[in-house]
Amino acid sequence: MTTPVAGEGGVDAYAKLAELGITLPQVVPPLASYLPAVQSGNYVYVSGQLPLVDGKLPLTGKVGAEVTAEQGAELARTCAVNVLAAVEGLVGLGRVVKIVKVSGFVASAPGFTGQPAVVNGASNLFGEVFGEQGRHSRSAVGVAELPLGAPVEVEAIVEVA
Repeated sequence: MTTPVAGEGGVDAYAKLAELGITLPQVVPPLASYLPAVQSGNYVYVSGQLPLVDGKLPLTGKVGAEVTAEQGAELARTCAVNVLAAVEGLVGLGRVVKIVKVSGFVASAPGFTGQPAVVNGASNLFGEVFGEQGRHSRSAVGVAELPLGAPVEVEAIVEVA
């Protein structure tokens, strides 16, 4: 673990995670030909993270059918934890300056329009961990299917020092 970034808004993400009772998992291995996260300049681009826990999906199906919006939000929170694990694995959370952009994909039943509330599960976690530096721009998109039948997937762009 690294120390928090000094200067504007430096937040001790490790202390916040401990306060929330969250232990970062190992980085989820890629399911295909890509890297979990890539750094370019001062930005880390985190690939879409599924809500895998110990290598398994706790739920599968469409939000608005087999999965409730509340369950979807909890799964999005798990995706966000996996995003943080990818950042930790590449550069360390202590280098995070700002969560810049979050994209959330929600496998949606026909007629389900609550994607923003589902993706709030991820956005809220970033805010809890990083405070003002966790506030970000965002897309919340309904999709027909996600890998492995996952109900939600989250990717992020993170500025680092």
